[in-house]
This record gives sequence, C-alpha cells and structure tokens, in this order.
Amino acid sequence: MVNASLVSMTGFASRRGTAAGFDWTWEIRSVNGKGFDLRLRLPDGIDGLEPAVRAAVAQVAERGNIMLALRLARGAGGEVLKVNPAGLDAALSALAAVRARAEAAGLPLAETSAAAVLALRGVTEAGGDAGDTAPLLSALLADLDPLLAGFAAMRKDEGRALAAVIARQTDRIAALAVEAGSAAEARRPEMARALAEALGRVMAGAPEADPARVTQELALLAVKADVTEELDRLGAHVAAARKLLAAGGAVGRKFDFLMQEFMREANTLCSKSGNAELTRIGLDLKHVIDQMREQVQNVE
Repeated sequence: MVNASLVSMTGFASRRGTAAGFDWTWEIRSVNGKGFDLRLRLPDGIDGLEPAVRAAVAQVAERGNIMLALRLARGAGGEVLKVNPAGLDAALSALAAVRARAEAAGLPLAETSAAAVLALRGVTEAGGDAGDTAPLLSALLADLDPLLAGFAAMRKDEGRALAAVIARQTDRIAALAVEAGSAAEARRPEMARALAEALGRVMAGAPEADPARVTQELALLAVKADVTEELDRLGAHVAAARKLLAAGGAVGRKFDFLMQEFMREANTLCSKSGNAELTRIGLDLKHVIDQMREQVQNVE
C-alpha cells in the first residue's frame, strides 16, 4: 500500500514580491542529507527576519540540506541609499591597509573606483528611517508562507513518486524471497545426496572414524547451510517496509536502517546457497536492494 504522505528531500520553489518600497525574490531548494541543515542568505538590517525564517522552514521540513536565499532591492520610487560614515571609514582603512601591504610586497594594485567602494558591505544604508523595518518584515513573512507551501507541495509530489517506486521494489524483493524458498526446497535432495556421499568418502578414507560423530558434523554443516531464518527475516523486512510506506512522514532514517538489514540477509543467503539457482536469486536480491537504497536516500 502506497501512502501519499511520504516526503522527498528534493524540492524547489521561488517567489517574487513587492511592498514597503522594496522588490524581492525568495528562492528555496533542498537535496538529501543525513539531518536537517538549513543555510540562509538573507539581507542584513531587518530585525527578526532570520529567526522567523528558521522557525517557518522547520515547520515544513524535518530533514535535508536546504538553502534559502532572499534578494532584496529598493523598488522604483523607493528611498535612495546614503553613505554610512562609520562603514565608509572602516572600508577605506581596510583598502589602505591592503594597498600598503601589496606595495610592500611588490604587488601593485589597480585603482579602486568609488562605485566599487560603495558596493562594499556596510558602506551604504537605506535613507529615511532605517530603524523601522517592521512593515518590510511583515510583508516578507507574508510572502514566505506561499513560498514554503509550494516548496512543501513539491517535496510531497516527489515523495509520492518515490513511494510508488519503493513499493514496486519491495514487491520484487518479496517475490524473490518466495523464489528463494522454492529453490532452497528444491535443493534438499541434492544436499542429502551430497552429505551421504561425503559420509561415504570420510568412512572410506578413515575407517577408524566414529560414524555417529561424522554424521553429527555433517548434520551441523547442513544446519549452517539452511536459509530458512534468512528467508523469514526477509519476509519480516518486507512487512516492515510496507508498514513504513503506509505510515508515511519522515521515515527516511528508519528506511535507511531497514536497507542495511535487507542487504545483510541477501549477503548471507548468497554465502549459504551452495546452489547456482539460489545464488542467482541472491544476486538479484542484492541488485534490487541496491536500487531501493538509492531511492530511500531521498526520503525525508
């Protein structure tokens, strides 16, 4: 059963807005990650913007490497920028220090233009009442909500596609486990003959050997070659995978662990097979599990 609430860690959304004399562009994108890693690129000087953005993103995503950027510019007819004297003095001092060190090292530098100086961070600031950023903050956060809604919707759409693929792969693993059970049952007569022949060779080569002890050792080998437990565990893992798909939500970490368990049973099955058909099935299992693990790595 596929549940539509499975969420992918891959998503993207962007949005443009205008208010309070400013134009802006929001952009958010995410890829898979082991935890929740949010990186922000926000303009300075807007009180309360960063904590509000972090809290809002945390409401729609629990896992993934997420980058959110806001590009902000004065709108047409907006207030002009003015020079920040303290910022200008600091920038000029830094430029003078860099030039002096470069000249001392024999590395002449090109002349710095006024435009380049004005572009340095902290040299300019908005004219007018720079302290009242509440109207701008309110407008930005109002525009952030639909941005995050679009972002979350894309992650859910991707999650639905992932769930369908993982469900098919889970069904394939279940079918291969059934095939493995049939192959294991079919090899029983072959194993019995092989053990009888081994017992005959041992007794012929070492007539003094205790037949009961030799038979016991061969029986232990037969037990070690039995794959019933591995097949039972594969069945349990298939049931667990289907339960996670039905539950949906942030189940990626649980799926990651489950894939390790799937692969452990497939590896053991191959090592115990002693039979070409069972080995083939085990290798097919490993191939499907690898493909499924690639999909699972994108689940939140």
